[in-house]
Amino acid sequence: MSVICRRCLLADMEGEELYRSVQERIALLDESARADGEVCKARLEICKGCDDLTNGMCALCGCFVELRAAKRDTRCPKGRWPKS
Repeated sequence: MSVICRRCLLADMEGEELYRSVQERIALLDESARADGEVCKARLEICKGCDDLTNGMCALCGCFVELRAAKRDTRCPKGRWPKS
């Protein structure tokens, strides 16, 4: 039986393999493509309060929010993130 975790980031869930995989993808991003650490952190705080976050994924666009938040030029599908 799979557990659904509403408003959870991958970092907050059990099962480290997927989290590690996403973190490896983030590490491969070119520095010029990465959002500032504080910007990323602020974005994730907004995601953690969103009803569309389930199991570390955005129900609107299907992304892993930790990866999307780490990219400089991405936006929240609902327009909730501040401009970077």
